[in-house]
Amino acid sequence: MKQTNSKRGFKALLEILFVSTRLGLTSFGGPTAHLGYFHEEYVRRRRWMDEKSYADLVALAQFLPGPASSQVGIGIGVMRAGVLGGIISFIGFTLPSVVALILFALLLNGFDIGNAGWIHGLKIVAVVVVAHAILGMAKNLTPDLKRKAIALFALVSTLLWQTAFTQVGVILVAALFGFLLFKKHKENEEVSSQFPIGKSVSAICLLLFFGLLFLLPVIREVTGSYWVAMFDSFYRSGSLVFGGGHVVLPLLEQELVPNGWISEEAFLAGYGATQAVPGPLFTFAAYLGAVMKGWQGGLVATIAVFLPAFLLILGALPFWDALRNNPKIKGAILGVNAAVVGILISALYQPIWTSSILAPIDFALAAILFSMLVYWKLPPWMIVVAGAIGGTLLTLL
Repeated sequence: MKQTNSKRGFKALLEILFVSTRLGLTSFGGPTAHLGYFHEEYVRRRRWMDEKSYADLVALAQFLPGPASSQVGIGIGVMRAGVLGGIISFIGFTLPSVVALILFALLLNGFDIGNAGWIHGLKIVAVVVVAHAILGMAKNLTPDLKRKAIALFALVSTLLWQTAFTQVGVILVAALFGFLLFKKHKENEEVSSQFPIGKSVSAICLLLFFGLLFLLPVIREVTGSYWVAMFDSFYRSGSLVFGGGHVVLPLLEQELVPNGWISEEAFLAGYGATQAVPGPLFTFAAYLGAVMKGWQGGLVATIAVFLPAFLLILGALPFWDALRNNPKIKGAILGVNAAVVGILISALYQPIWTSSILAPIDFALAAILFSMLVYWKLPPWMIVVAGAIGGTLLTLL
């Protein structure tokens, strides 16, 4: 009987690996598109879970900091085959883009990319992609004047005081504003669901999450180790991202560029390239780590930036019902989501816009690419290719 269960468990893991890897190779379009792919594959086609359970899992991923699509993928793996299933699901969905971006970084190393026309084109692509993300998020996350005011507060604060601490402080203040302003916010009736993971495992994951968040900076100062400092920077960035992969951009930029670990040109070039590969936007960290310390750095950065998301989704699953049915907690999250919009607008201006739109012709190319993405609804990889070609042509004019 045990052998039969073992075979079934192994078969389930192989199936998770196969399906998640195929999704990791084909899921273009960002987090919202990924959730659509997941729904089609896991709910409609394979019926691994019902509509309600999937909606519950998506709601939890939106509630937590970190990459929502990756957390949903991990949660599906957990519900299918336990914690190991979650790990396998994460590896399958993430590995293809990690490998592609590490290879891209290794190819760029040793070349002077600062003045390359196609790199300038990729930087303009970054302007377009972030602007598109802001429009969509602002519509959903700042529908009233109160939340628009919170977004404005976040925008002004992060523009005037550009430090990593500022962004953390803004998120905390926004949570307090949301708690006070929306504690009586009306939502739909209470809902409940069950997730197959013990509270003891979840408690350990939450302890690890907060322990690493507070201890890594101390260890970094005591040891002076480059690798510890690198792990700390990526882990902290991955821990504080509310609102999806695009928000990790300003956090990582503040951590890496001022320290001289990576040039601004290489940073934005990698962000543009990340739009051309399938899978989660957080794999941008694989590129950055590889630029800094080769393929080993790419793997360390990937583990560090995704680890908070993994610990949080495992830690929160059993406690999700109590959290989401608490109106005061809901209000705090509304405030945080509004602040995310302001942080994104700040990032759009500095460093993305100021280092990419240098002349009227750059703005013209950005307008063309934006129209291709938003109005003609062309896939992101086509926008990246068009941006690289357009940037090259600009250097010839």
